[in-house]
Amino acid sequence: MGGTEHLTVRREGATLVLTLNRPEAKNALSLPMLVGLYDGWLEADEDDTVRSIVLTGAGGTFCAGMDLKALAGAGMDGEQYRERLKADPDLHWKAMLRHHRPRKPVIAAVEGYCVAGGTEILQGTDIRVAGESATFGLFEVRRGLFPIGGSTVRLQRQIPRTHALEMLLTGRAYPAREAAGIGLIGHVVPDGTALEKALAIAGQINACGPLAVEAVKASVYETAEMAESEGLAAELKRGWPVFDTADAKEGSRAFAEKRSPVYRRE
Repeated sequence: MGGTEHLTVRREGATLVLTLNRPEAKNALSLPMLVGLYDGWLEADEDDTVRSIVLTGAGGTFCAGMDLKALAGAGMDGEQYRERLKADPDLHWKAMLRHHRPRKPVIAAVEGYCVAGGTEILQGTDIRVAGESATFGLFEVRRGLFPIGGSTVRLQRQIPRTHALEMLLTGRAYPAREAAGIGLIGHVVPDGTALEKALAIAGQINACGPLAVEAVKASVYETAEMAESEGLAAELKRGWPVFDTADAKEGSRAFAEKRSPVYRRE
């Protein structure tokens, strides 16, 4: 199991939990964190015993964005990871889910600040839970910067355009209830319980057929920008083979026998 000094990895049953672990800097993105994140996504993709991923932050904060000191030229922690970045100049975008989509469902468990780069990573996750005191926002324009992690493209596809533009152009903070109201997050829970709720959702996913889950997720993203007729054709191509799997047969037998299915990804 991987991880770095700024990104911890642990297993909770069939769920891989990735924790941004730089609480003294409000989990601002660092090179060790980005390398650890990318390795975590790859680990989940490659390990068939992993059926879901939960992304969270340590110390009551999700992520306060990029380390601006590094952007100003003060250098980043983890010089030993620079060879990884040289070998794959796209690594940071893959880590932030801009240029990589894990095939397993990703659930965000947010407490505290989830702003700037934190809100950009959030847009690459599939299901989102937040503590009631969590704060969201894309602050880049207030600093004369551009939210280049994908927000000018993704946000308007995930929430109504008027809300997306207000968030992007004002750079203001959004409390959790307002973020839920515009559709940016799905659940608001008492502070300190976001991870618990995310793991509960992950457990529900883990109990389902893994081949079916991965095919459904892939179909949703694949067809998102297609015309309806094109999307329906793509859905059939993606979904029909699932019915011929051993997992599908096991699911049907278990339902008939009134028992919990045992899926083997076959």
